[in-house]
Amino acid sequence: MVHPGKAITVLAVAAIALLVAYTVYAATSGPGSVTTPVPAQFTVNGRSFSFTYVATTAQERAEGLMNKKVTNDTTELFAFPSSGQWQFWMYDTNTSLDMMWVNAVGGSGRVVYLVTAAQPCYDSSACAVYTPTAPANYVIEARAGFASANGITDGTTIQFS
Repeated sequence: MVHPGKAITVLAVAAIALLVAYTVYAATSGPGSVTTPVPAQFTVNGRSFSFTYVATTAQERAEGLMNKKVTNDTTELFAFPSSGQWQFWMYDTNTSLDMMWVNAVGGSGRVVYLVTAAQPCYDSSACAVYTPTAPANYVIEARAGFASANGITDGTTIQFS
């Protein structure tokens, strides 16, 4: 016969173990790191740009352009291990941004969703969340006005190298 005190202890330990296992699963089940080479630059409508920042891990993607100086030449590529409807927000960015979701295969892709002049947000409970209407494996962020200045709209082709 099992002593009632030991049974409760065993159940408590089992419950804690399940909670820890679930926490680890939840923390690691999001999009992981990109393990294939990612582009260093892109060309759109005959103009080429080098990426200032490239985010290939969950941590890098979470930080994005938060608290970074953004100039007219700043661009960041967010690369995901698979296509998805990846959501973005503007928490703690220093300026308005254009966000371009791109579905790419090989060295070429198409803009499948575009947000222009997304405004910074400093209250995480009130930030807008931008959700694309189509899956993409890349998101490019640049200072507001970049998309317009370079003729980027939904459907625009982008070459990567």
